[in-house]
Amino acid sequence: MSAPTIGFRRLRAAAVMPRYMTEGAAGMDLASAADGPITIAPGQRLGVPTGWSMEIPAGFEAQVRPRSGMALRYGVTVVNAPGTIDSDYRGEIVVLLVNVGQEPHIIAPGDRVAQMVIAPVVQAAIEEVSELSQTDRGEGGFGHTG
Repeated sequence: MSAPTIGFRRLRAAAVMPRYMTEGAAGMDLASAADGPITIAPGQRLGVPTGWSMEIPAGFEAQVRPRSGMALRYGVTVVNAPGTIDSDYRGEIVVLLVNVGQEPHIIAPGDRVAQMVIAPVVQAAIEEVSELSQTDRGEGGFGHTG
């Protein structure tokens, strides 16, 4: 599968173009384009604007994921990880963060707050059935396999 082309539209003057930080990076970094510093208190959730909207080709999605260093050092992570951006969404990319750490964390404009992975998706055909096929696991749920 060839790499899709993603069109980005600037919405805020301070927006930092999403980019891959290394040649082998799976995700491109997303940075804050807030008007000023944002403090996220322990236990608090908030949306961080990136200043970009984008056009993803049909058959793809964008997954917004935490930056591992932020999660490890500060306890700040993406609350709905991975967040999904559908191909037909044209609004601003906003990163939903939560501080599960013990100290307030300050996010300055330009700080990298998440990473975004572009991935292929398939929409399934959906139908109601009266029975499902049998498997060895059956209805075994959480923790069923040990």
